[in-house]
Amino acid sequence: MPAKDVEAILEKYPDTNRDQLIPILQEVQDKYGFISEGSIAAIGKHLKMPTSNIYGVATFYNQFRFNPKGKYHIRVCYGTACHVWGASTVLQNLTKILKIGDGEITKDKLFSLEVQTCIGGCGQAPVIAVNERYYTRITLESLKRIIQTIQKSEQ
Repeated sequence: MPAKDVEAILEKYPDTNRDQLIPILQEVQDKYGFISEGSIAAIGKHLKMPTSNIYGVATFYNQFRFNPKGKYHIRVCYGTACHVWGASTVLQNLTKILKIGDGEITKDKLFSLEVQTCIGGCGQAPVIAVNERYYTRITLESLKRIIQTIQKSEQ
């Protein structure tokens, strides 16, 4: 992301005060989908804070990501119910199929993968979400079908 775009966000926060850090990080991520190293440096300069402090705050909260998302962002629920009902197997199969791990994006930028503590489908575990569409009671067969359907739609 161009530094001038981050600067436009920072102009909305003229008071250089550390209380503005999280709202700034949220706005940068909302606009660009992730927080880049360049944006962390620009925020640090604006707030007169070391980038290590900004990175420390941003990594503390699960809501912030440091890599762009794929066109199809897959979230795997790893809450208690999903874990009991096979979330680890779902995740293992996804990493094999997509050849990426948690927080990564495929080379073609079609898929990204994120493990989340809970996405709220406990009664229908295991659950994944592709963008904002939820899939329940995931099996290896249903997982393969979901990925294949997406891949075919992109051809």
